[in-house]
Amino acid sequence: MLYDLNIPWTPQTSQFDLERTLKFSHSLGYNVVALNHTFGAPVPSQINNPIPQLGPVHSSFPQYQQPSSAAAVTTNNASSKIPTTLRRATITISDPAVNHRLSSIAAAYDILACRPTTDKAFQAACTTMSDISLISLDLTQYFPFHFKPKPCMAAVNRGVYFEICYGQLTSSQDPRARSVWVANVIELLRATRGRGLVLSSEGKGSGFLRAPADVVNLLAAWGLGPEKGLEGLGVLPRAVVVNEGLKRRAFKGVVDIVDVEGRAPGHEMGGEGGGNDSKDKGNDGGKQKNKGKKQQGQNQQQPGGKNENGKRKHDGGNDQGGGGDQSSLPVMSKRQAKKVKLPEKKAATASTENSR
Repeated sequence: MLYDLNIPWTPQTSQFDLERTLKFSHSLGYNVVALNHTFGAPVPSQINNPIPQLGPVHSSFPQYQQPSSAAAVTTNNASSKIPTTLRRATITISDPAVNHRLSSIAAAYDILACRPTTDKAFQAACTTMSDISLISLDLTQYFPFHFKPKPCMAAVNRGVYFEICYGQLTSSQDPRARSVWVANVIELLRATRGRGLVLSSEGKGSGFLRAPADVVNLLAAWGLGPEKGLEGLGVLPRAVVVNEGLKRRAFKGVVDIVDVEGRAPGHEMGGEGGGNDSKDKGNDGGKQKNKGKKQQGQNQQQPGGKNENGKRKHDGGNDQGGGGDQSSLPVMSKRQAKKVKLPEKKAATASTENSR
């Protein structure tokens, strides 16, 4: 499956243009897309998801309640040509000390990404922010800091990936912005060694979308291998979607119940068939049998016919001397046998010395 996790959406986007973009994306071969709503600080007090739900819902996410301002469009003709649609939020962060209420935003959207503009915000996004899953940079802008390998690889190792949007290059009319985009991509490839890069479009219309093969060839011109390019369109964005879905539907974001096997009719918990009374009777009978066998085994293991209290039983046959069974005689331990053989051994040693 191929993913495009960044198709821009604004409240001014018409439904006709949005459906046309989604249909063209589906014709290019993309199976899952994400409508991206970008906003910055200050975060509104009432966080709502205004993005309409177009097309089928991804299986990793539960069915969210649609807001009243964004009714879902579920016509058969439109949904048949529209890929699976997710709803994403990207928040611009310049000061990480400001409370951006990322947890509340993450609960309202399917995917949460951040766009840092300063060095402190970039460091915080790479190392400390736990609610985000993507770091989406505006690569047409000049950054007053460098992409260092240590924070970049720290983000990749904890599952936060960097997003490269080729639409910033194809839709820009400024040659300076294009050259800055190429320089930033090369520096990001150097810092991450080509790992943890998600490729998206950020195309503001259907004319700025490109086929997956064209995207891989475009990034290969600046050093990203074809294998890494295919991962950026398939494996890595799928990992982002699955992890975000697991955070929202699993217990504490860790344990997820996939399926529960049903019981056959007539079977009860802890056993097969029968009522509770019959099971209780069977358990009681088994306990009594086991108890009797246990007592019998203890009596056989007691030396000299001792009972449970450790007292010797009175056996007339043994007291009369030789009248009892030999099997009922006490078993001699190794220590007692050694004591019995010790005088004989000493006598044999003494006789040997006398003979000398």
